[in-house]
Amino acid sequence: MRNDSRLSRMLHVLIHMDRHEHSATSEMIAKMLNTNPVVVRRTMAGLREQGYVRSEKGHGGGWTLMRPLSEITLLDVYNAIGEPHLFAIGPADDQPKCLVEQAVNAALEDAMKEAQALLLRRLGSVTLDEIAADFEAKYAALSAASYSCAS
Repeated sequence: MRNDSRLSRMLHVLIHMDRHEHSATSEMIAKMLNTNPVVVRRTMAGLREQGYVRSEKGHGGGWTLMRPLSEITLLDVYNAIGEPHLFAIGPADDQPKCLVEQAVNAALEDAMKEAQALLLRRLGSVTLDEIAADFEAKYAALSAASYSCAS
């Protein structure tokens, strides 16, 4: 099963958007993500509907942030892109009358519900400005190391 990278990609895009003064066109974002502008517009639509970004059509148009990164959590973005599946594993339904399969499925479903609740709580506790701050610290360290006299 292929990974769903929409959450990671949209987090990436939003943090880049925060770093630029001008709006970002779907074409620019698509080039950065190595995808099609239609895919960008479709994915960004959920963020627009939730009020995290806005879009302007025409010359000079594009996507702009509507809220500071400190007001957007990973959970907000996850919800805005349509709540993709968090896990690729799940119960079997080959032998629904089999008591062993029923017991296995019940145990898996309980564990998955707990894991999902924990992950969603964690996503809700991390803001995009925290991720951006991590980037800034790593970038500053890399820049300092790259331009030091000892290099």
